[in-house]
Amino acid sequence: MYPLKFKPIYKEKIWGGVALSNNFGRDLPSDSIGESWEIAAHQNGTSIITNGRFAGQTLMEAIKEEGDRVLGSYAKEEYYDKFPLLVKILDANAKLSVQVHPDDEYANKYENGELGKTEMWYIIDAKEDAKLIYGVKPEIEKEEFAAAIKEGRLEDNLIEITVKAGDVLYIPTGTVHAIEEGIVLAEIQQNSDTTYRVYDWNRLGKDGKPRDLHIESALDVINFGRSPREKVTGLEIREDGYIRRILVSCPYFTTETIDIINNYRDKTDGSRFYIIMGLAGEAKLLYDGGEFDLKAGETVLLPAELGEYKIKGECKLIKSYIRNPEELKAELIEQGYSEKDINMIEGLQ
Repeated sequence: MYPLKFKPIYKEKIWGGVALSNNFGRDLPSDSIGESWEIAAHQNGTSIITNGRFAGQTLMEAIKEEGDRVLGSYAKEEYYDKFPLLVKILDANAKLSVQVHPDDEYANKYENGELGKTEMWYIIDAKEDAKLIYGVKPEIEKEEFAAAIKEGRLEDNLIEITVKAGDVLYIPTGTVHAIEEGIVLAEIQQNSDTTYRVYDWNRLGKDGKPRDLHIESALDVINFGRSPREKVTGLEIREDGYIRRILVSCPYFTTETIDIINNYRDKTDGSRFYIIMGLAGEAKLLYDGGEFDLKAGETVLLPAELGEYKIKGECKLIKSYIRNPEELKAELIEQGYSEKDINMIEGLQ
């Protein structure tokens, strides 16, 4: 097995722009690209492998051919038909709609078997004083929220925060959120494309009409009364040659950043795949059988049976994978980390 590279799937959006060209030198098909699906296996977009013997095949074709050699023994059987994750880069040149995502149970029942959509964001770039919507004020109840929508005063009920490059936010299902203008971010999420729009800033779509809202479904799934969350701090682990920061570990994914000072060594042991995204700097990824440059904005999948690999250079990466959060917590306790330390990882509580 070898690291898999993919052709990005670009999604044109009314709120998109050209940041993916400006930041990463991408050749974009239009000047309003809002999403780049970096690794995807969904009916609305499926990644095509661009390197090695699988070149020209979809990710799911490679999985069906190789099974556990790609996914790993930890992956559930249903992942052979539906890859568990969807990894994107978003360019919010204008505000996204205020929205919310359902959980697995609701989506399965009302969205033709779709998964729910728990996600997290890593802010890659942001203009000065960039803001986003991150939850509903905890004193607001469902009836007040619904009334505010009808009366055109919803914004008074929302929590708006300022963000900068390097900030991380965890967005479990039921959390009202919106990315505002001037933000580029990486999004790691469940493999779902279900979004319920609550409010769209009174703007019109390309057809000159207001975009559809999904207020009834949104009111069904919003978690009211939840206290505002802080930005994710994560648990920092310093090693020789690099610094790891475990950010989120929930039932759907574990994500960490790795700041490589000179080199990082690891291996896939057959239990799980890894997804690596370059955030800053340049590096070289070496494995048994080859090597290639890994630049900022590039995303690769390391199959479960890749074995040992090394990343050399001075760079920053995101690493995402599937892992039982309770197993991770037990491992960290065994290594001597306190409950206070471990609770800095979102999703474990």
